[in-house]
Amino acid sequence: MTLRLRQNRKYKRRSQRCSAVRSRSGYSDTDDEPKLPLTQFYPYIRCALCCGFFIDATTITECLHTFCKSCIVKHFFYSNRCPTCSIVVHETQPLYNIRPDRQLQDIVYKMVPFLEELEREQMCTFYKERRLPLPKPVPVSLQSPVVLKRQRKDNFPRAVFTIPPELNIYLLLEFVGAENGISDFKPLERPYVCVSGEATIRHVELFIRRKMELSPMCQVDLVCGDHLLDHHQSLKDIKTFVGKEALQDGLLVLHFGLVLPSQS
Repeated sequence: MTLRLRQNRKYKRRSQRCSAVRSRSGYSDTDDEPKLPLTQFYPYIRCALCCGFFIDATTITECLHTFCKSCIVKHFFYSNRCPTCSIVVHETQPLYNIRPDRQLQDIVYKMVPFLEELEREQMCTFYKERRLPLPKPVPVSLQSPVVLKRQRKDNFPRAVFTIPPELNIYLLLEFVGAENGISDFKPLERPYVCVSGEATIRHVELFIRRKMELSPMCQVDLVCGDHLLDHHQSLKDIKTFVGKEALQDGLLVLHFGLVLPSQS
């Protein structure tokens, strides 16, 4: 947010200098041209997360709310919901449902003078401070539409926009509670998991233990429907055995609770 505020202040100073130059040179707009303050457009050209003008404007396809790319990507590290309307963007991978909005970004650059120049300067400074080679984009005028379309398609990270075929089981892990005496654990922030059907209940238990930072003395019991699951059972077999009763919107629902080991 601090970076965006600095950009806005720098933009205002340059705008004031331009206004002074126009007044000294005798320049004036025509009386027929309507004049509107830029502040009226702030709800449409500023990011709700950083309160700065859009940089790499990126839109959520589910609700069409737009944010800076870096802002929305950071937000999805902690939540799968839209920051504006709280709609679930995607159960497990919200980055699937965001797209760059180049038209809106071009509009912002035209409405806010010097913003694109400032962003380019900051990018150059970022690479120079880290002694990294500065990316050299190919001029658009030298590329045909067919080449551009192919390059844009190839440049998308495949790990972000495709799911490996072996990850064919979608889990919903619902926490039902902990036995008295168990309190030192973290909540499971992301209950949606995409895993292989060959994974076993033991793998799911290890996943829960790691995410919730459970004590070795704590036992994890997993239930699907009315069936208490064994460690050796695979998710594929459980899905086949229990059937549609265990599915909720295509997700295999597993309930789990934390108990103390029985003393015999």
